[in-house]
Amino acid sequence: MKIAQIMPEFGLAGAEIMCENLVYELKELGHEVIVISMYDYHSAITERLEKKQVRIIYLNKKPGFDISIFPKLYKVFKKEKFDVVHMHRYITFYAVPVAALARIPVRIHTIHSVATYDNHGLGRFLNKVFYHHFRTIPVGLSELVKETVAITYHLNRKSIPVIYNGIDLKKLRFKNDYELNNTVILLHIGRFIEAKNHRGLIDAFKIISKEYDNIKLRLIGDGELRNEIQSYVDKKQLTDKVEFLGLLDDCTNYYSEADIFILTSYVEGMPITLIEAMGSGLPIVSTNVGGIPNMITKENAILVNPDTYEISVAVLELLMNEEKREKLGSAAKIRSRRFSSGVMAKEYERLYMNGYSLKNIQEIINE
Repeated sequence: MKIAQIMPEFGLAGAEIMCENLVYELKELGHEVIVISMYDYHSAITERLEKKQVRIIYLNKKPGFDISIFPKLYKVFKKEKFDVVHMHRYITFYAVPVAALARIPVRIHTIHSVATYDNHGLGRFLNKVFYHHFRTIPVGLSELVKETVAITYHLNRKSIPVIYNGIDLKKLRFKNDYELNNTVILLHIGRFIEAKNHRGLIDAFKIISKEYDNIKLRLIGDGELRNEIQSYVDKKQLTDKVEFLGLLDDCTNYYSEADIFILTSYVEGMPITLIEAMGSGLPIVSTNVGGIPNMITKENAILVNPDTYEISVAVLELLMNEEKREKLGSAAKIRSRRFSSGVMAKEYERLYMNGYSLKNIQEIINE
């Protein structure tokens, strides 16, 4: 098949990394894949794609509503004659009407977070129209995402496939030593936005650091709240214990060096960073939100509410128990096999090939 993967831009975030992994695996399966980026934005992901001979078409979108995208996209669709258009994030507004006009038979939209958080206002209204009347198939990353999509857009649950995110597990380095060194390292990776709950993380770390003086918290990522969180760290007198490492295109070494991986989010779909931590064999403390319970359980991680006290208690419990760190880390690695990019690509391939019963998709949606 000839497949278009469309993304607003390729910043270093979970949805973009998932798309990159999917492209490589689909090519391995023998399909022709072209990537379309709405904005003329280049990153480590676009560099890697181009090094691997993946063609990227940049549409040079202007900020805000840009009417010129419609003819640009139509020209690309008519020239390339795609069998499948696979959309990510918020670009359905542009891509679905043009794909319908260009008569591209299979239209897929992966929803990367719970529907109530993924889109708002006009975007949510238009997605409902697209799913009901433009033969566009929404894909949830977890059962919870599927449930929110069904409720938000009044869809029959049978019309919403669930396909888990996946990564190339072979690239990871497995942690096999769970003894604490002179410096204990906690790791958090995520954008500095409200949903990631960095303040709650810092408050929990303040409690933990009172028990373990030789401890550091590494924060990888960037975002609108970074300066605010840095000021908050200063206020809590943790400047010498918290490292802001910025946006990194490869975190492999940081996973293998860490003692515990922490995820403190209020909202999540299916975080790629969690899969990477699992595949690295890290013991994990994570909030029990979004699609996370579909990824890990009490058998391979500690799940808590996004509460400062619960987070700190869970981390301290792991720090005091080497046997539990090793047990959970090893179990997480085994569980991570379910989230390989190869498995993900084969499930999307199956969806593309049968269009999720595309001939009667409208009947299923409107039941």
